[in-house]
Amino acid sequence: MFRRFERPEPSPARTYAVHILLFLITLVTTTLAGIQLTRGDIGFLPLDVFALRGAALRAEVERGLWFALPFLGVLTVHEFGHYFTARHNRVRASLPYYIPFPMGLGTFGAIIRIKDRIFSRREFFDIGLAGPLAGFVVAVPLLVYGFTQLPPLDYLFAIHPEYARYGADYARYVYPPGQEGITLAKPLLYRLLEAAFANPARLPHPNELMHYPVLMAGALSLFFTALNLLPMGQLDGGHILYGLMGRRRFNQAALVLFIGFVFYAGLGLFTLHSDWQTWLYGGPVYALYLGLIFWRVLPKPRQGLLLAAGIWCAQLAFSVAQPGVMGNPGWLIFGLLLGRFTGIYHPPAPDERRLSPGRKVMGWLMVVIFVLCFTPSPFK
Repeated sequence: MFRRFERPEPSPARTYAVHILLFLITLVTTTLAGIQLTRGDIGFLPLDVFALRGAALRAEVERGLWFALPFLGVLTVHEFGHYFTARHNRVRASLPYYIPFPMGLGTFGAIIRIKDRIFSRREFFDIGLAGPLAGFVVAVPLLVYGFTQLPPLDYLFAIHPEYARYGADYARYVYPPGQEGITLAKPLLYRLLEAAFANPARLPHPNELMHYPVLMAGALSLFFTALNLLPMGQLDGGHILYGLMGRRRFNQAALVLFIGFVFYAGLGLFTLHSDWQTWLYGGPVYALYLGLIFWRVLPKPRQGLLLAAGIWCAQLAFSVAQPGVMGNPGWLIFGLLLGRFTGIYHPPAPDERRLSPGRKVMGWLMVVIFVLCFTPSPFK
């Protein structure tokens, strides 16, 4: 005779300790990331900070916190938007699990774990919408503050003394052609707020944005808001569009959107004029990639493989019609996560009743917010 064994739930004290520890570690890593960004670099976190003492250490930590606190603030508000809305709907959810990372921005974000099944289209919609809406409401005033509190150019010249000889016209002389580096693209909302609130004489060149931690945190907040609002799978945008359209129509739309997403991402990687090394070494890898992400998208694997081949042929045809047009290969990684791991379709809810008119208005408002925050090539 066998007895069923179920792992007991960890004690509340242990659970809270894990959440607090992950938050504190993430606060440290994002503070270090802020220090690294203000130095003009992005890569492994600057561990040399731990060797500093006294005023030098305080100055570096303060610089890092100017990035970490607003960035984590928007992230925290986003996750607690999900959490409190789930609890309001009597859906059990965990507190946010912050994900520290020793490179780049210092974090991979945060997640909450839904512990109960969600039974209605309305609940999916409400919980999915609450996070990005809450984060957006904080990100906008954060950017307004960043634009209205821009320091004079002397701040930038203190970081780059070699720029001072050129004055306000430094951008014409200090960036060699073709060596501009990686910069954040400006979505429509960023441009609107910049035009409305910033002093043009104090605006930094895009290459220098990382020296302005509040603006950097605000710009990244818009990017992650748009990323979460992509209307596919179980992303927040997927939950919202599922609530608006219902499962059948959403799954049809999700397939079309995913095809367009992958088509744009891989555009220009291969052309009829690409050299043989590109085809020999890159071709099999790209074919495998397309096969992996479309294998289970259609009812039969053969149909998915035919769809993958059709997309590649369409990309080649487009490159003939519009030579030189490039997509954004960075999205291919996200396409792999969606197509192979999380899925592009939405799970069904037992209660498929339509949303109220007020919720429909909020849903389409989130579509507008997505358009304002999204840019096809967020990093240039």
